[in-house]
Amino acid sequence: MTARKRVTYVVVCEDQQHEAFACRFLKEIGLVTDRYQVRVERAQSGRGAADRFVEQTYVKELDASRKTHVATTLVLLTDGDAMGVEKRARRLDDACKLRRVEPRLSTDRVAVFVPTWNVETWFAYLDGETVDEGRKDYRRLKRPGDCRRHVQALAKMCRSGKLRSPAPESLQIACTEYGERLS
Repeated sequence: MTARKRVTYVVVCEDQQHEAFACRFLKEIGLVTDRYQVRVERAQSGRGAADRFVEQTYVKELDASRKTHVATTLVLLTDGDAMGVEKRARRLDDACKLRRVEPRLSTDRVAVFVPTWNVETWFAYLDGETVDEGRKDYRRLKRPGDCRRHVQALAKMCRSGKLRSPAPESLQIACTEYGERLS
């Protein structure tokens, strides 16, 4: 029996689509080589607001990551909904303060990705559409794993260091997160 590699990434997300997108992206850009390197904390459907689950789990995982000697990177993916990136980030900081945990520091190995309205906005953009982040009705994928082509397109843009113009603001911010926190 071969020993498993230790978890190097914890993905905190709202749903199966986020999970598929985040895990495929980590693999596509070469940060993850096998499934044992990633632990996923995903909200269970039908058990309350997914964004609340993400906030609570984020605080718990952020606190835990600071208390361990194992280098683990926390990757959070949550929809911006009507809030957008900045308000969602403030809510994450407020959730930390409420539980007496220091909000994310520049030294923390934590990347926060907030597609606005939702990740389907990014998919539409990655399919070549010009998107409006104020619109929330972009088509969902039939299966979470169908995001493969979107992840490949995004990884290609990340490697080149440039998004196709005009890019959604939330994806531009996500690319900055990627560059500063993951690469």
